[in-house]
Amino acid sequence: MATVTVVGKLVDIRFTGWERFWTGRERLTMPVAAVRHGSLVADPLRLARGARRGIAVSGVVKIGVWGLFGGPRQLVAARRGGPGLHLVLDRALAGGEFDEVVLSSPAASGIADTIGRAMAARR
Repeated sequence: MATVTVVGKLVDIRFTGWERFWTGRERLTMPVAAVRHGSLVADPLRLARGARRGIAVSGVVKIGVWGLFGGPRQLVAARRGGPGLHLVLDRALAGGEFDEVVLSSPAASGIADTIGRAMAARR
């Protein structure tokens, strides 16, 4: 599973081996200021929608980029059976590639809280 850390004013997401293959990247780093909204989600698999470049095993795993031909562009690394993190981004501030990030993480609750505190501190 991808690991998410919030250090200072940056959110750093690092992907594991298979996630790297399907997302086409080892990591995504963005300023906390690029996060419009961060929330804990019970079933992150349900959030990925639209045309994709990646892998989808129905009800089990979704990894890659969703929303290729319209709608929000999503970077997804989600698995069934655990909580997830949903980040809605300011695309321009986040580097211009993605509108949303959807991840599975057993620590999603703590990460969402940390990002929320970092967002509040920047206001």
